[in-house]
Formats: sequence, structure tokens, C-alpha cells
Amino acid sequence: MTESEIAFDHDFAALSDRGRVRQQNEDSVGAFPEFGVWVVADGMGGHAAGDVASRIIVEELGSTGVAISAQDQRARVLERLSRAHLRILNHSRDSGLGGAGSTVAALLLHGSELACVWAGDSRIYLMREGRLTPLTRDHSEVALLVAAGALTEDQARTAPRRNVITRAIGIGPTVEPDIASGVIKDGDRLLLCSDGLTEHLSDAEIAAFAGRSLSAEGVAQALINETLQRGARDNVSVILVDCLARPAPVEDAE
Repeated sequence: MTESEIAFDHDFAALSDRGRVRQQNEDSVGAFPEFGVWVVADGMGGHAAGDVASRIIVEELGSTGVAISAQDQRARVLERLSRAHLRILNHSRDSGLGGAGSTVAALLLHGSELACVWAGDSRIYLMREGRLTPLTRDHSEVALLVAAGALTEDQARTAPRRNVITRAIGIGPTVEPDIASGVIKDGDRLLLCSDGLTEHLSDAEIAAFAGRSLSAEGVAQALINETLQRGARDNVSVILVDCLARPAPVEDAE
């Protein structure tokens, strides 16, 4: 059996909380293990705008279906994000709302192949052998400043315009998500989150939680609880996916 033929089981948890300050939860999370798709969407635009936008994204990705290949899976997800984009634009127009939109961070798993599709500042991380690696790069003003060396990561977390994103679904004429791909290994732990988590916890702190020998649900709940204890100024959403390789089938002796 080659590496690309290894089959995986997935233990996962998907949690979202309104937080301590916001009146409604504009985040939406979706877990569709039968399709190999998990998604966090962080809506913007206020009541009847942001929450609807994020929910539309999750609804569309929930119709992905079973793909025949990783390439097919990515094509299906991108097509549904385009549909979500148009639905959000139509909702904004029909409701007289301006600026309804949502970030998206979608994790795609097909066999041992991994893909991340994202727009905005919701993130995906990989925890492998005790090391946390970001798989996405924020589409935000502060991320551009960090890349240019004008801000440090710590300064970016408290910068006045830290919530200004440069890409989103439902904003602008076209959908422009980024895509990153890779290969998963037995024991990998993947974490998706909205910026409600990363506003309060650094990558080092997230790594400490993700490295705990708890179930996916245990770690996700611990991250939510810690964010709430720190004031949770925004909605906070966390998805944990643990990848467990299935034992290779025993071949019958001739």
C-alpha cells in the first residue's frame, strides 16, 4: 500500500460560541466527514447579514457530495463557494443590506491528500509531532504589515485595524480564495478557527492546547473555555480533526 492509498478515520469536534460581548453569533461551523469537508465561516455585517452570510457558506459546502479524487473535491468546493458568493450578494441586494460577507476556512481531506481553501482571517493549523504549523495566511491589513516588517505578530494582535480583511465571500465582484495542499500522516491533528480565538491566544498558546493528549472535543472545548475566560470579545469557533490511519488489510496467503 502506497502513502497515497492509506485510508484514514477522523475523530473531530466542531464548536462555536457567541462570546462575552456580541449579542449574536455570526460564526458558522460545518462538519461533513462523509465528504471529507470541514469549514469555519466568520460573518460580517451585523444581524441578518453576517450570520446569514456564514450560514450560506456552510449550507453550500454541505452539498459537496462524495468526490472521486482530491482534484474533484477541490473543484466541487470552489464551485460551491462561487454559488455562496452569489447568494450572499443577492441577499444583500434584496434585503437592502450593505457589506454582508464572510470569511471561510475549509479543510478538505481525501485519502491522505489535504487541501485548505480560505478567504479572510479564519485559519487552519496543522499539529504534527508536537509542532504547530499555520497552513493559511491571513487576508488582512495587519497581515500585510507583518509581512512587510512594519508590525510584529504581537503588535498585530492588538492593532486598531486588526479586523479589516482584504478578501471575503460575498464582497466584491468575484471569489478569490487561496488554496494550499499537502499530505496528512497518521496522528496529525488539524485545527480550524475564527479570529475570535486568535485575538486572545497566540500560536504558542494554541500549540500548548493542541498538544494535549485529549480527544478532539476535549481540546476544542478547552480552547473555547480559555477564550471565554479571557473576555471573548468576538464570537469564537474551533474545529479539531484528528487523523488516524486505518490498519492495512491483511492479505490472504496463497
